[in-house]
Amino acid sequence: MSLLNRPGAVAAAGPDTGVAAHYGNPVTEQRALERGIGVVDLSHLGVVTVTGPDRLTWLNTLSSQVIDLAPGAGTELLLLDPNGRIQHAAAVTDDGQTAWLVTETGHAQALADFLDSMRFMLRVEVAVREDAAVLGTTTDGPDLSSLAETPLTHDGSALTWSDPWPATSPGSTRYGPAEEEHPGSQWHPRLHLVGRDQVEQIVASAEGAGARLAGAWAWEALRVAAWRPRLAREVDERTIPHELDWLRTAVHLNKGCYRGQETIARVFNLGRPPRRLVMLHLDGSEHVLPEVGDAVSLGERAVGRVTSVVRHHELGPVALAVIKRSVDPTVELTAGPIAAAQEVIVSPEGQGTGRPEQAPATGLRRRTL
Repeated sequence: MSLLNRPGAVAAAGPDTGVAAHYGNPVTEQRALERGIGVVDLSHLGVVTVTGPDRLTWLNTLSSQVIDLAPGAGTELLLLDPNGRIQHAAAVTDDGQTAWLVTETGHAQALADFLDSMRFMLRVEVAVREDAAVLGTTTDGPDLSSLAETPLTHDGSALTWSDPWPATSPGSTRYGPAEEEHPGSQWHPRLHLVGRDQVEQIVASAEGAGARLAGAWAWEALRVAAWRPRLAREVDERTIPHELDWLRTAVHLNKGCYRGQETIARVFNLGRPPRRLVMLHLDGSEHVLPEVGDAVSLGERAVGRVTSVVRHHELGPVALAVIKRSVDPTVELTAGPIAAAQEVIVSPEGQGTGRPEQAPATGLRRRTL
């Protein structure tokens, strides 16, 4: 809470409660992040650790992604229900003794409880780390973990996770454009895990070296512009990864069995996801914006819901929404009371242009059909 005492700080709400939405100038803060000098307080995010010699092989059996990490490497994982719906999502990095998972505010305990329920006789220990906090920068920004006086790791190494989005990971596929055509190719965030009691000192050190403090609104604006899905926003009780183009970075289609795998393979091989993520360019002449959760309508018919709304310093007012796959991508929609033009993120044709040159699900096809 200490950075909320900074002059000009305005508290964020919703899933970002606990940190600042901005510090008086969200547009300038967005630009600072794009220039690589922004630092964002993300200390509201949850941190879970898994220790023990079986930690990586165990996480690998549970999750949608291959978890075979060298010390310092990172990836992201999804934990699915038996029907392939997303239950948990986490950034994960390993320091050689401990796997560190970063998830949404309020999800850490539920994630830890689920993992604990799946331990059985394996040599792993799961803990919610209240002593750990998260700070955000972009790739060109300062390495905040190295500024910590007392690192969290056993060997003093820095804990930094680099977002793989929107690269199509080995064994994965995409439902949208190739990386070089994707707006997310300009979005390279990093998460730095540091001691919660050191956040003020680390941010002050970064500012002394020329960094600028930015709020959650700036972080969210760049995330939305990059079409990057977020557990606390784009996911509901029915969401499967295909709908959000989340197979890119969080699902390996050729790995062994895990919960929800049958749905992943079936939708990839035989069908198209029932819904699709879309960006909405909102009518900027209005003084109001739609709210998260507002209906997206085609005429009088509701066809989806708004999941994220931001004001971007270049794009203007934009939103992410999850809508029915069958909606014509050329028609104008209404988001709440606001007219909105679509920009396709997930192709209505399913794999379509997103299919890789070599289909990665061949190994699953014989087992699941």
